Amino acid sequence: MKPAAFTYHDPRTVEDALRVLADVGDEGKVLAGGQSLLPILNMRLASPAHLVDINKVAGLSAVSADAGGVTVGATARHTEVERDEAAYAVQPLLRQALRLVAHPAIRNRGTTCGSLAHADPAGEMTAVLALTGGAVRLRTSTAEREVAAADFFLGPLESCLRPGELLVSVHFPAFPAGTGTAFVEVARRHGDYALCGVAAAVTRDGDGTVTSARAAYISVSPTPLVLDLTDAAPDWAAAGRLARERVDPEADIHSTVAYRRQLVEVLTVRALTAGVAA
Repeated sequence: MKPAAFTYHDPRTVEDALRVLADVGDEGKVLAGGQSLLPILNMRLASPAHLVDINKVAGLSAVSADAGGVTVGATARHTEVERDEAAYAVQPLLRQALRLVAHPAIRNRGTTCGSLAHADPAGEMTAVLALTGGAVRLRTSTAEREVAAADFFLGPLESCLRPGELLVSVHFPAFPAGTGTAFVEVARRHGDYALCGVAAAVTRDGDGTVTSARAAYISVSPTPLVLDLTDAAPDWAAAGRLARERVDPEADIHSTVAYRRQLVEVLTVRALTAGVAA
């Protein structure tokens, strides 16, 4: 299939892009990597009257890291974030999650910010943003706001992005010293959407005592779900059972409710165990 007719816009500055988005309102869609948007257009699940291509907009492709965390610009590709050594040193969970996103060809074009804007409850980066307590920066032609992960995702494929807004960057804070991380998932084939995925962060003090154990889940709730499992630490089997009790997944053509709950328990144990070992 082919997309419905639309007007194509090719701005070269952020200001020009925001001006176009302000003019077209809810009739516009932003094109960055296009790995989520183009299939939707081709299947005519969306038919925007205007497509605003930001790939040639200057200043949106940076990936920067400092002691406080990693900031990723709107047109930075998954691969660029995955391979950035400074970003890995500050927030290793990014690389751990990105290596599970689809396939290399997809990661070469897809953008981390675009994946978050898509708000797919099966998207790995949604769990990373939620677990790190990160935030996205949104701009219009007249204003700017920062939205925390907990407030950004509203439902399946639904974020708080308003007509005329552009997601210009996302910030993933660093975890406290002594934190190990891991991301594990189960999919029918590598690169497919996960039937369940778990991002974990385990923090220990100087004598090895676990002071925090948290996990974020994809594909088991309408938005990324974060659970504090510290009370069960360091008994990861108990943490897995606790997580299983706290999730409320839905059945679909790929999995039953019982199977997803079993995956939550098993993958929680794996992720926390790997996080401690990291």
